[in-house]
Amino acid sequence: MNFEVAREFLTRSFHPQETIAVLQRREAPTKVTQRIVSLETVLTYRYLAWLSHQNADGMNIYVGANPLRPGSRKRTKESIACVRHLYLDIDADGEARLGELLDSDSVPTPNVVLSTSPNKYQVLWCVDGFDFETQESTLKQLSVAFGGDPACTDCNRVLRIPGFVNCKYTPQHVVSAQYPSSKVWTSADFRLAEVEPIAERTPASISVRRAPSKGSSSENDWAWVCGQLKNGAEAMQLTRDLASRRSDKPNPLYYAQRTVDVASAKLWVIGGIPSEDIVTMLQFRRELEIPARTCASRAREITDTALRMLGRRKIA
Repeated sequence: MNFEVAREFLTRSFHPQETIAVLQRREAPTKVTQRIVSLETVLTYRYLAWLSHQNADGMNIYVGANPLRPGSRKRTKESIACVRHLYLDIDADGEARLGELLDSDSVPTPNVVLSTSPNKYQVLWCVDGFDFETQESTLKQLSVAFGGDPACTDCNRVLRIPGFVNCKYTPQHVVSAQYPSSKVWTSADFRLAEVEPIAERTPASISVRRAPSKGSSSENDWAWVCGQLKNGAEAMQLTRDLASRRSDKPNPLYYAQRTVDVASAKLWVIGGIPSEDIVTMLQFRRELEIPARTCASRAREITDTALRMLGRRKIA
């Protein structure tokens, strides 16, 4: 278990002195426990070590998406202090639906993208000014627009904590996090009322941050990056060039880093390079750009993504 990855997620998600709910749940034999504690308590080495022990014993580790009122004893709607996050659970066609979301102009750039299991994601936006009614209606619109889990629209939803493993899979999946944005969003940033449901719309009807072309701009970027890498282009310069080309993106550097690294990982897998070596190379490439506590888990998630694209077995 990576304590620093967990600490970064929790300190980004909550404010000092806030009360939060930490949940541990095992599927078989069924066991659920929950503790209502302060953020500072969870961040201690002793508490994280206890959660790590629980995780090793088969318990999945979660945190409530919103802070609770001081003195709360339960994680109920009445106990929630404020709406801190909007969230979307993507449990099917993860890569495609996440890519569409990141390319859409109907929603702002997510604050956190959690890789919760193979090809599945939890997407979070840090928000301000939402009441419970507005939050619930926006969560339902997000689910309809991007094919998320329609059951995950309640205000007392729990989120997986990165750094721990998802015990539902063999081999177990290490939950990882990426942070595309640090902004706080308001309801005006979500323009979902007129978005067609994902089940009904065609690619031509999707409103995205790009100009019309023979293929989507993201597809054209992918083809260009792969071609440049095959021709020996230097990855760091290629990242800068792509970020410059896609200044229309809300976070061009994040987009460019991920596109170049996934393309590199895919080419390395095809070339027969061992997965653990790919993780090391990706980590080394970005160690001066991405905080060390997230760089390793990011490299592993990208390597797993490349393996899935090629139908290969993910790394343990």
